[in-house]
Amino acid sequence: MNETISNNAIIYATLALNSEVALQREYLESDDIPSEERENEEDILADLEQAFMEFIDIYKVRCKADKELPTLDELLNSEL
Repeated sequence: MNETISNNAIIYATLALNSEVALQREYLESDDIPSEERENEEDILADLEQAFMEFIDIYKVRCKADKELPTLDELLNSEL
């Protein structure tokens, strides 16, 4: 297996995590969560946010090495 993650894989993972964080936040703001599940759902959000930030850090390093990649702002604000 290739040990180096491709730029595209990092981009897709970052965008997917960004979407999942938004969905989880929206879910937590809704009235759909049973009170006994709230803490677990908040933990899930924290894990998603941590993973997202780790991919952001990886992407920033890649952007410094590859000037052809879109900036982080361009990436996160783009419509696919």
